[in-house]
Amino acid sequence: MAERPGGPGRLGQGLARLSEWADAHLGLLRGLSAGAAVAAVLLLARSVRLTAKFTSALDIPVEFVEKNVKLRGKLHRVTEQGLEVEHIPISIPFITAIQRKWQSEGLLLIRLAGVEVAPSGTAWLQRELSPQQPMWFQLLGREGSALECLVLVNKGRFLSMCLNEELLSQGLGRAARIEGLPHESRLYWKLHKRLLRAELKALKKNKGIWKEEKKSERIPDHISSSKFVQRLKQLVSWFRGSTER
Repeated sequence: MAERPGGPGRLGQGLARLSEWADAHLGLLRGLSAGAAVAAVLLLARSVRLTAKFTSALDIPVEFVEKNVKLRGKLHRVTEQGLEVEHIPISIPFITAIQRKWQSEGLLLIRLAGVEVAPSGTAWLQRELSPQQPMWFQLLGREGSALECLVLVNKGRFLSMCLNEELLSQGLGRAARIEGLPHESRLYWKLHKRLLRAELKALKKNKGIWKEEKKSERIPDHISSSKFVQRLKQLVSWFRGSTER
């Protein structure tokens, strides 16, 4: 009796052809298998790095700082040196469970980049921020055991507040150089301009530390002779130089 189309005979022929093709391309298949294995290892390594809990500034990869990565954490305490924050890494099932068995404990020391915090600013942070408060911190630089960061906290359901700008706008600190960022970079001047604007807002309203200025000194005179204008002039000259290139 003749075999029906699609029966065992045709299936056997298909398997034979597949076997012949595999034999002829054995090197290619081995290469693909090796490539898939390497890709899997790289993916695993990247996942491990992303899910690692950083307990020291020195644990953070250099490329994280160079790329200004944002990390999540929760506040433990506010000190004169800065914010002591526990890093909360990204959670990936299985990998995170394994890592928890050998991860050490420790807190990151975070400083508000570009801000010279006044004692009244430290007191304000201690009063306004609660322990275990979640926050995001963007890496801008690293100096010894401390991280220079932009720090964001939730303000309401959909809004966030940058602590660096808020302190300056309340007159609880002075704008300073952003340590860790190249002085000639666009990001440096973009952030520095934001901080200077916040400082000027407090200066115009005579808030915080600016109340200590002499009452007889008029604000326009103070602005013209302050470091603010000098920094603003640097900003303008930098922009002019970048447009002429």
